[in-house]
Amino acid sequence: MDRDSYLRRWSSLHGGAHAGGIVRGWLTAVHAVARPLAAAGVAPAAVTLTGLALAVLAAVAAVAGGRGGGAAVAAGVLLVAAGLLDSLDGAVAVVTGRTSDRGALLDAVADRVGDAACALVLWGCGAPAWLALTAGGLAQLQEYLRARAQGLGVADVGVVSVAERPVRLALAAASAVATAAVAWLDWATLGAGVWAVLGLIGFVQVASALGRRL
Repeated sequence: MDRDSYLRRWSSLHGGAHAGGIVRGWLTAVHAVARPLAAAGVAPAAVTLTGLALAVLAAVAAVAGGRGGGAAVAAGVLLVAAGLLDSLDGAVAVVTGRTSDRGALLDAVADRVGDAACALVLWGCGAPAWLALTAGGLAQLQEYLRARAQGLGVADVGVVSVAERPVRLALAAASAVATAAVAWLDWATLGAGVWAVLGLIGFVQVASALGRRL
């Protein structure tokens, strides 16, 4: 599948969303990486499970390694890799024509485990447990709203919140690496606090949009 066909297919799978600007550039890069994986016969589920494993390893590294040091850097790098694979699994599925309900369900479960892993990384790097739990819980609640909306027949809530999954990954990964680089500042608590604030705003955005749709 060439790039333009991939972009059209992506748009149809995301409620007719327009792939322009930064989104178009990102999808173009993802498509370029997905094509050789598809040509090599890599299954989309294998990409999803690999990303899931990397997210779990990131959480284990942060919790076991304690605040700062090489463990925090490793956790941040693993989260970034997991995030990249999270985009690649869907691209490989589209390019190979292997999109399925089973794959979508596996991807959704992997995403929710990945969000929990991000919260654990922040906790392992020094954020208070209650704050990491609040941030992670708001992420789960926002995505539950979206999933419940789909169950009620709303295919697209119609809003991209300020606390989508890439934002959560970026905050957790950057905070973990910064904790090791600048130990005197509590980056993990700062990252968890920003995530919690954005998570609350994002939840209100999604809830409001869903209320209008219903």
